[in-house]
Amino acid sequence: MNPSEIKRLRTQSVLKQLIPEALSSLDDTMLKGLCVTDVECKKGRYDAFVYLDKMAFDEKEQEYVLRHLKKVNKHIQNYCMSAEGWYRTPNFHFKFDDRLEYQNHMDKLFDQISKELGK
Repeated sequence: MNPSEIKRLRTQSVLKQLIPEALSSLDDTMLKGLCVTDVECKKGRYDAFVYLDKMAFDEKEQEYVLRHLKKVNKHIQNYCMSAEGWYRTPNFHFKFDDRLEYQNHMDKLFDQISKELGK
């Protein structure tokens, strides 16, 4: 692993802690309770994809959350910069995490295959 990869992984780890802290400082109760499941920084650390847990929200609520996260994006960036002493932060792109649903679907398929082979 080269030094730039280590920096990227360290940045991801720090952002995974700082973003929920920044969200908890907001006035919006829906944004306060968001759970960040993962943060992926792209090469160069100019963009970061922030994955959120979507289990507690329906589609309308998800749209509301994403719309409002775009509005408070600068506040979250400023919070992260001041907390870590950085001079810049990545541009955050918020998404709801579908990976857990995909993993559960794959587990069900493998269970079904193992049952059919076990007969």
